[in-house]
Amino acid sequence: MKNKIIALAIFACASLNSWAQNENNVTGRVIDPLGNPVSGALVSIVNNPFVKVATDKDGKFEIMASKENVLKIQTADDAVKMYPVVDSGKSVTVVMDFSTGKVNYGFGLEQALAESTGSVSTANAESINKRSALTIGNSLYGNVLGLTNMQKTGATWDQKSSMYIRGLKTLNGNNGILVVVDGLERDNNWNVLNYITPEEVESVNVLKDAAALALYGYKGVNGVLNIVTKRGKYKSREISFSYDHAIDWQVRKPEMADAYTYASALNEALTNDGKTVRYSQNELNAFKSGQYPYLYPNVDWWKETFRNTGASDIATLSFRGGSTRMRYYTMMNLQANQGFIANSNKNVGYSTQEKFSKGNFRTNLDMDLSPNTKMQANIMGVLNEFSRPGLGSDNLISKLYTVPSAAFPIRTQDGLWGGNATWNGYYNPVALTQARGYTKGHTRALYADMALKQDLSDFVKGLGGNIRIGYDNIASYWENHSKEYKYGSQSVSSWQNGAPAAYNTYTGGSDSEMSGDSKLDWQYRSFNFQANVDYQRQFGSHNLYTMLMYSYKYDNAKGVNQTFYHQNLAWYTHYGYKNRYFADFTLMNSASNVLETNSKWHLSPTVGLAWVMSNEDFMKNVNWVDFLKLRASWGILSTDNIPYNGYWNETVTGGSGYPIRDNFSNDGSWQEGALPSLNGTTEKAHKYNLGLDAGLFKGLTLTIDGFYERRSDIWVNTSGKNSSVLGASNSYKNAGIVDSWGTEIGADYNKNIGDFTLTLGGKFTLSKNKIKEQLEAPQAYDYLRSTGKSVGQIFGLQAIGYFVDQADINNSPTQQFGQVKPGDIKYKDQNNDGVINNNDFVAMGYNSTVPEIYYSFNVGLEWKGLGFNAQFQGVGNYTAILETTSLYRPLVGNSTISNYYYANRWSAENPNARFPRLTTESVDNNLKTSSVWMADRSFLKLRNCEIYYKLPASFLERIKIKNAKFYVRGIDLLCFDKIDVSDPEAMGVSYPATRSVNFGLSLGF
Repeated sequence: MKNKIIALAIFACASLNSWAQNENNVTGRVIDPLGNPVSGALVSIVNNPFVKVATDKDGKFEIMASKENVLKIQTADDAVKMYPVVDSGKSVTVVMDFSTGKVNYGFGLEQALAESTGSVSTANAESINKRSALTIGNSLYGNVLGLTNMQKTGATWDQKSSMYIRGLKTLNGNNGILVVVDGLERDNNWNVLNYITPEEVESVNVLKDAAALALYGYKGVNGVLNIVTKRGKYKSREISFSYDHAIDWQVRKPEMADAYTYASALNEALTNDGKTVRYSQNELNAFKSGQYPYLYPNVDWWKETFRNTGASDIATLSFRGGSTRMRYYTMMNLQANQGFIANSNKNVGYSTQEKFSKGNFRTNLDMDLSPNTKMQANIMGVLNEFSRPGLGSDNLISKLYTVPSAAFPIRTQDGLWGGNATWNGYYNPVALTQARGYTKGHTRALYADMALKQDLSDFVKGLGGNIRIGYDNIASYWENHSKEYKYGSQSVSSWQNGAPAAYNTYTGGSDSEMSGDSKLDWQYRSFNFQANVDYQRQFGSHNLYTMLMYSYKYDNAKGVNQTFYHQNLAWYTHYGYKNRYFADFTLMNSASNVLETNSKWHLSPTVGLAWVMSNEDFMKNVNWVDFLKLRASWGILSTDNIPYNGYWNETVTGGSGYPIRDNFSNDGSWQEGALPSLNGTTEKAHKYNLGLDAGLFKGLTLTIDGFYERRSDIWVNTSGKNSSVLGASNSYKNAGIVDSWGTEIGADYNKNIGDFTLTLGGKFTLSKNKIKEQLEAPQAYDYLRSTGKSVGQIFGLQAIGYFVDQADINNSPTQQFGQVKPGDIKYKDQNNDGVINNNDFVAMGYNSTVPEIYYSFNVGLEWKGLGFNAQFQGVGNYTAILETTSLYRPLVGNSTISNYYYANRWSAENPNARFPRLTTESVDNNLKTSSVWMADRSFLKLRNCEIYYKLPASFLERIKIKNAKFYVRGIDLLCFDKIDVSDPEAMGVSYPATRSVNFGLSLGF
């Protein structure tokens, strides 16, 4: 009897399976817009989540469904598409097109692009990981619409780029954006940008308008960069390995004058100053001939200090996959960089190379603990080590910009390091890189968070809850392994018959053993807590999602006044009607411990609206429109930007001013400090946005935004409204107003034409602003007022040439910035009062912090696995102030001179020169900000270009590899600009910019 029951059961199951396959099963394939298979996507039935399958490596799936069912396709990056089953038993193709892309707002809030009302731009993993950058921050140049990302040069571990969203918007200097990872704020100092690698990133989302920023409280007012890391895939298993090797070199290194040119320039400068020349003709001849290299050296310090090339390596191993109940992503990344220090292995037992190494480990887990309970856990650990020659306080780069080639030899004839009374041995760059020892830094970081999501539909249908906690701990330690050394030089005291006859000897410094102390350099800790209750239901044509959320953030860093608390309490609602009309409403109440006790909490309302026109009946027959959505948003966001800690208190400070406590204390004199700033409120941003998202012609995507923001209640100093007779530091008042506005346009075109795949794209951002109010002091002339101008607007004197001779000086308006001589700058008398003074400054150029125009464009072409792509990125409406030591301000303070300045200096023979006369003195007249010292900082760079080859699938199948790619990349190979002697992103006393050629491969198993 038992055997009969088993046989009947087997027969019934077989019959059911056969019936399902033949009649009710839906088979299909999920692909991306270019036709590539989407593996590891979860396919489920909307009203029956227990029925679910995953796509295989070819994007194929088979699921039991009938024609009244709706399929839900969810990819590994959480893009979602609903697909109604028209006829079961037939094969379908589901394209994850533009409208299905996921907009990640953070806080676990994700929406399909078709439903979102906020202005959010997204860059995916493929576009991010084409630059072979060591950090995610340096992968984003021109990749995300609305993000102005500017490169920084320096030591490898300190190349944290500057980022702005929609330009400058406030007067208090705090225009920085908020950086979050997977929707969770990780730190306040962007440290995480130095630790996250491009290889672990799924997408980067830039949140820009009020509707997108509503849930971030005080910290989100300037925009948010949300980095979304990779997660596992359903019912799949993937192993990936990549390796990248780069050959780096420095470009536009400063070309300083050789010894003879320097000596000639110094003599000329001293003559212009009315002083005795420094070098005799015999000495000039010696510099020119090179006959006495230890007495009259000619050292190219940049060439002797740095080698021609450096190198870096990146290796990544990742595991990605999961089942229908658990997904995982694990990555290990190793990086190494060898810098440009020449002859760094001269010492036994240690290297003085500037080098860097880092290890990253990440694990992201998603687990369905039960049908109603889901858990997510993320851990990232970082260990890095970096070292430099000598001490950071030695300012090696500064010495290279300062010490002349004629100062002293690298070593004396007796083997001492070069140095003298004017430039001691610690100005010797080669000695600093070979004899100073080294210092080493270690940074360790732990970023951990966990979330628990509970479906509470058993109690109330559509009800759910979520709790998330996060903890970060980052610290950096320094080891000192530096030492002292002796230095010296010989100088000639007399000459006979054109040859040195007598000498003076100088020695200094002392040799010492290598020291060995260490310290905690800095430390940062933070704690995050988020909790929300949400409700989601569909009532016929109405779709409703509403949420109550509470969030708390604690930050603590090493130092005084470095503990901060922020809290947010929000009500958010998303409503959709007929899949055409959508609305978002948020009411946020935020608090911060840096605000005055009675003014910590402030409300911020925001509204977002969207209309999906392409879903209207009148658009059904417009075949060239695949998707079309209009959106608008408005909101008031507050921020806790303050003038200083404890601004509401009256202060008493030590000093030599008016004595308050002399009769009561032996602490010395005290003086009244800043007056209290009372009855304050928060700085507020009134944000408006209009936008359009479109998919056209089966391959073109278009995004257009226009935005306007009024920033009001900005804290500004009241000194402009008070007399100096007040006798105390002025208080602050919420009186500043700044308007900002602009537009963003982004377009991408992807098309398969036979065996060819064409990719084109472009992004353009224009962001302008104007100061409406700042309690500016009355000015003698309207053109002196910065009110009505842009934030950071440069004011300077308009140069109209150089004084030719004393008669020219006598016949020109009197310039009241000290005595002037022929060759000094002549300025325009703006008010025609016969004198040149502070009343003749006018607005000129733009600002030197953030360009008003930021754009990029890219092109790619692939044929049967062989491909090419390139990306250009540029800026406009951007001004540089030329004030770099020796390059533009030579010879003063015993500094050297650049060849560029020497060739373009004023002289009687070159009266129309680019720069004023040579001098060894700080001539105040010539150092004033003026048109002479301004340059157009606009540029266009070839950020990256790549030639690659993907091995054919037919070949890879035979060797059990899923995919393989080999490539050669060029990074920052070209720059078109108007800055003559340095990279426009490496202005000032800084490391030169670098370029690189990278060779790499990526394998998938």
